[in-house]
This record gives sequence, C-alpha cells and structure tokens, in this order.
Amino acid sequence: MVNAMKKNLEGENFQVETALANVNQLSKMQNRPQIILVYLDRDVTDMKEALVYLKDTVDNSDEVSLVYFVGNPDDFQESKKFFPENVASGYFLRPLNVKDLVEKLSDVVDISIQKDEKKHILVVDDDGTMLRTLRLWLSDKYSVYMANSGVNAIALLAKKHVDLILLDYEMPVANGPMVLEMLRSEPSTKDIPVMFLTAKNDKESVMHVMSLHPEKYLLKTMPPDELMKNIDDFFLAQKAKI
Repeated sequence: MVNAMKKNLEGENFQVETALANVNQLSKMQNRPQIILVYLDRDVTDMKEALVYLKDTVDNSDEVSLVYFVGNPDDFQESKKFFPENVASGYFLRPLNVKDLVEKLSDVVDISIQKDEKKHILVVDDDGTMLRTLRLWLSDKYSVYMANSGVNAIALLAKKHVDLILLDYEMPVANGPMVLEMLRSEPSTKDIPVMFLTAKNDKESVMHVMSLHPEKYLLKTMPPDELMKNIDDFFLAQKAKI
C-alpha cells in the first residue's frame, strides 16, 4: 500500500520520500516535508518514539507541516496518546482509496500556494497549545509562522518576512517587552508591526508595554472573532494608507 501511495502521488507530480517510523531515520531528513503521511500498519505503541518526535518537531518549528494518518479507528485512537488529535491534520481510513488521498492532498497543496499570497503573521508564545490554537484560528485567512521563544522569533525573522507579530508578554529568558525592545533596536525588524497578545492585564504591565508603542494590547481571554476583527481591521487600515 505504501508503494501504491508513493506511485500515485508521484504520478501527480508530488515529490515523495519514504522513511521508517523511527527517530534515527526521521532526524536524518534534511528538509522537513510540507505533508507527512503516517501509515499505521503495526502496533502503534511500537511507533511511540517516532510519533512523539514528529509531534515535538511540528510544535517547535516555524515551518508548518501537515500530518495525516492512515489506519483504522483503533489505530487512530491509540496514536492520539502520542500525537494529539488537535495537532493532526486528518485521518484516512484503511482500506485506503488512493485516488481520494491524492485528490485531498492536491487540494491541500493548492491551498498552501494560495497562502503564499496572504499576509504573514508570526505568533510568539512559549505555550505550545496556545500556538496551535492561534494557528487554527488564523490560518484560513493568514499565513502563520510560530516561535516558542523570543530568541527563536528573532532567528526566524532573519530568514522570513512577516507583516505582523503577535507577541506574548510572559516568556522565559526574554519576555515580550524585552523582545520588542530588541526588535526595535535592529534596522531590519524595527518597522515590523507588533501586537501584544497576553493574559497580563494589570495596569503596570499595560503601561510598561504601551510605552514601547505596540499596535495593540490584546488579551488572550477575548473571543476568537474579536481577535480576528482586531487583526483584520489593522490590515484594512494599513491598506487604506497605501
């Protein structure tokens, strides 16, 4: 079945690389694929280390990878112990209709190409769950990068262009205000718009941040539609200035 999947995907001009479900082989892959297919054809507990490695890699990378699973319902349930459902992109039941798989993944690639035309947002937060949640909320309208620390955010900005940064306040090593000060001190990043998105709502914290002149100071407790409206309104206002 794996060979059939590979053959059909290559017939649709996908570049396909195969790897055994072990950490050693996965870690040697030079370029992480845009789409990862995990074929569950044996005891899922034997794949535990590989699944945890994939989950950690997806969580901690600025590059978005979509991870799909192929198996039966029992396999899926077992895999969720090591690779949570909210991180997985989808599930394909066995016996697999390879044509349906190819069509689905072709649609995913088409959507990804469209994302290249979208505004790029970098979300900086040390909470992996919050990163995934924000990616889920934002990714329909925006292309989303993620960083789990200020240091990783600055490293990513050396390679990627972004149109807006959503920045958490409380983070280890370098907190949000420190990160913003570092961004403002560098010519290449000083003009990137930054919105704080934080749980801190005490007056002292708010006043300290506002002295750094972010675009907005938003609270994580706000409803998703209100957060989206703030971001949409910001880009609409920018467009009106052009």
